[in-house]
Amino acid sequence: MKITGNIIIILILLVVVALAVCSTIRRIRYGSSCCGEHDAAPKKVKVADRNKAHYPHEYVLKVDGMHCSNCARRVENALNSGEGRWATANIEKKEVIFLSKQEERETEIGRIISSAGYTMLSYKQIS
Repeated sequence: MKITGNIIIILILLVVVALAVCSTIRRIRYGSSCCGEHDAAPKKVKVADRNKAHYPHEYVLKVDGMHCSNCARRVENALNSGEGRWATANIEKKEVIFLSKQEERETEIGRIISSAGYTMLSYKQIS
């Protein structure tokens, strides 16, 4: 009877270890699940014109809610979807360097970031 109890405890421990390993592998493969999703990162929206000299307007945007690489990708994609725009997010600083070929209004950029599910805290034009 004692051996049966030990076997049950060992089986339970093996199941717990297996679940922990699966969870760790998922986090390594797909990143943190802070966004409530366990899917792969969204496909990156690539900017056609990567010559920074073609973007005379530069902004630094502070964005609340970016916690992982998936969050940063969503913000970048939302901004990069527009013609003549190029954004690069920095998770540690919670900011986005945003380049544009034309002058951008703060309200429009705030709306785009909000539609991606994040909040623009500040908007500073550098050039």
